[in-house]
Amino acid sequence: MRIGTRGSPLALAQAHLVRERLKAVRPGLPEAEVVVIRTTGDRIQDRKLDEIGGKGLFTKEIEEALLAGAIELAVHSMKDMATVLPPGLAIGAMLPREDPRDAWFSPHAASIAGLPKAARVGTSSLRRQAQILARRPDLVVTTLRGNVGTRLAKLAAGEAEATILALAGLKRLGLADKATAILSTEEMLPAVGQGAIGVEIRAGNTATAELLASIDDRATSLAVAAERACLAVLDGSCRTPIAALAEHEPGGGLRLRSLIALPDGSAVKRDERRGPAASAVDLGRAAGEALRAGAGPAFAAIWS
Repeated sequence: MRIGTRGSPLALAQAHLVRERLKAVRPGLPEAEVVVIRTTGDRIQDRKLDEIGGKGLFTKEIEEALLAGAIELAVHSMKDMATVLPPGLAIGAMLPREDPRDAWFSPHAASIAGLPKAARVGTSSLRRQAQILARRPDLVVTTLRGNVGTRLAKLAAGEAEATILALAGLKRLGLADKATAILSTEEMLPAVGQGAIGVEIRAGNTATAELLASIDDRATSLAVAAERACLAVLDGSCRTPIAALAEHEPGGGLRLRSLIALPDGSAVKRDERRGPAASAVDLGRAAGEALRAGAGPAFAAIWS
């Protein structure tokens, strides 16, 4: 069995997690081979994601290899996945979600509020950009791309006064203690699927689907399903600042918070609702429809 993944330290760590889970539930399974595939997002590092194609930049070549039969499984960060999967592919499993919050890095301030006026915050995420500027319109958001190590090196070199990284990736790399602070989800609502690892397969591959069902974390799959349903209604891409987080509550309920914003942070629309976890997709769709209906004329260009 061949597992396709990007070649960054984090991507490889995630692929190895999947391999370990499979070995744990099927001890007699032959050792899976991890196949590194370089994606468009990995090759182009000097521009924002929305300028070079948006979502799918870190999955396209891997999905092509999966469809061609060059690999049997593809491991992705769910936040990198396009809103709609290519025909013939499906998500076979998700591992238990890691902490979905964002981590703050800055040698100058312990928080967004503490940065000096006109300080530079490096990020390639419009979601982060919009929420930063909504709180601090005086700050300057600059493009900072690359894997975790590259971005932290750029910060240390003075290319920005602060940056933000997903806490989940830092934990998987053993780097969480390097963060200056952890941002609350009230201050920075995460990306759809942040912290979740998805395993993609060819649709109709019954044997592989049955194997992956044994490692699927139901709670994570339901929460991410709600978030992605919201995203689908909003027709979200990297060109649209959208955030969503679904959290399980006692008694089988799901709390879903979501937002849509303008890139400059001048307008932010939020939604919060609860419903049964078993109706996760319906809950997500309702959230997306409410955001879209209440967005107003300032957001018209997003759907034009």
